[in-house]
Amino acid sequence: MKATVFIGSGRIASALLAGLRMAKYKAPIIVHGRNPETLRDLKKRHGIAIETDLRHAASQASLLIIAIPPTSVTPLLKEIAPIKRSLTAISLAAGIPFAKLRASLGPPVRWARAMPSPTCRTGDGLTGLAFERDLPLAARREVTRFFSSVGAIIEIPESKFDAFTVTYSCSHGYHALAVLAAAGQKLGLDRKTSLQAAAHALADGIISWREGQTPLGDLLIEATTPSGIAAATMSAMDHARYAEAVEKGLAAGLKRAHKNAANA
Repeated sequence: MKATVFIGSGRIASALLAGLRMAKYKAPIIVHGRNPETLRDLKKRHGIAIETDLRHAASQASLLIIAIPPTSVTPLLKEIAPIKRSLTAISLAAGIPFAKLRASLGPPVRWARAMPSPTCRTGDGLTGLAFERDLPLAARREVTRFFSSVGAIIEIPESKFDAFTVTYSCSHGYHALAVLAAAGQKLGLDRKTSLQAAAHALADGIISWREGQTPLGDLLIEATTPSGIAAATMSAMDHARYAEAVEKGLAAGLKRAHKNAANA
């Protein structure tokens, strides 16, 4: 049986491996990486095989998952380019388009792009997928099944992939939680209580919207009684250009994605 091979042993690879182990993923998994200590730790925690030789690792792949920084993608693909057999490769490198991937490692290798969330480690991830136009249906299903085992998936055209990447990140939630909790502490709450209050404000409210049938606009109206405390809080945040700050953040992320593509 051919293996699922990870090229890269960093944070997102580690999160995926944890989620796959929880999901009892059955295919053999091989991981290639540069840090021997990290590889040994992954082997111990997740029961995967490790391979220090890049080309030998790639030669064993049915699914080849490129989980390395964007700046390293082109040199790595050129190193394994002598591989001339049919397989499906999946790039997790933010901002690197299919055109650049194919230029370094093209047919018979077929490409998909994926953007999995670190929350896939607990099976609660969301993964954006984009497929090459001529990727066979069987390969699409294989990629979809793989990421479905660690959470929800959403298929996105490549032209919208970078916009999805900067919008969906769980970093937004973590950042908002940290900022809101810190603001509560400045008002006199202890850290534990402030974190609990902020987590409820963010997570429980969003879960209520996701699992219910009430439109988001109606929930906003329900939660902000006119002339009430919540209304005054939201009004002040809007006056401080909260929406503009979020838009600027996403624009900066999109600019970085475009820079990744240009430098690949």
